[in-house]
Amino acid sequence: MSLWKRFIRAIKALFGAAVKSIEDPRLILEENIRELNEQVPKLNQNIATVKAQVTMLEKELESYKKRFQNLNAKIKAAIKNGRDDIAAHYAMELQTVKQHMIQTQQELQLAKQAYEKALEIKKAFMRERERKIKEAQAALKAHERSQWQKKIADAMMQFEVGGIDQTHDEMIRRLNEETAKNQAMMEMALESVDVEGMKIEEEAERLQAMELVKQMKAEMGLLDVSEEPPQQPQTEQSQEEPSLKDKEL
Repeated sequence: MSLWKRFIRAIKALFGAAVKSIEDPRLILEENIRELNEQVPKLNQNIATVKAQVTMLEKELESYKKRFQNLNAKIKAAIKNGRDDIAAHYAMELQTVKQHMIQTQQELQLAKQAYEKALEIKKAFMRERERKIKEAQAALKAHERSQWQKKIADAMMQFEVGGIDQTHDEMIRRLNEETAKNQAMMEMALESVDVEGMKIEEEAERLQAMELVKQMKAEMGLLDVSEEPPQQPQTEQSQEEPSLKDKEL
């Protein structure tokens, strides 16, 4: 492979990894949650701007109402004093204030409607935001659990693919066979030994040892009557001796 092809292949690999990283659903969901949370302060700021417009128009309308009442009082006073010229001047200004007051009332009505609409939009947005965040968090948790499950599955597959499972069973079988073989050899060895004869011989040696102990006790004068050994039968020589003496007599 030429150096240029290797370079192109490396660039494609890097580009593919970058695209995969950008399109990672987990990262996109986390970014969506951040954006949804960042929208709340902006939404509150827009609502505050609309509310400020309502407050400003309310104050402006109140000012026009006071100006209208003041001009109306001045016109009446001028008419009472016979100053129609002054009354006409105030009347012209009154018409202008009245027009501004009507226009301000209309603007205030629209501003109030916009404010109420903004509150409804915020309420709907907060509900949708909460729903989307819960869905995203649930999906992220499920994805995290699936990652652990994948690791466990990979470990199990590696365990089986590596032959460990098969080797384990084979070693257990071989150990069991060797154990059974050794037990059989032990049974055969025991069958070849005269166990009964060995027991008889051991009992005879024990009785002989006990008899020796009694004889030694008798020689030492430590033997009780109950433990006194039985009288030994007299030999033929001891039986014949009295008869010889009798003959001499």
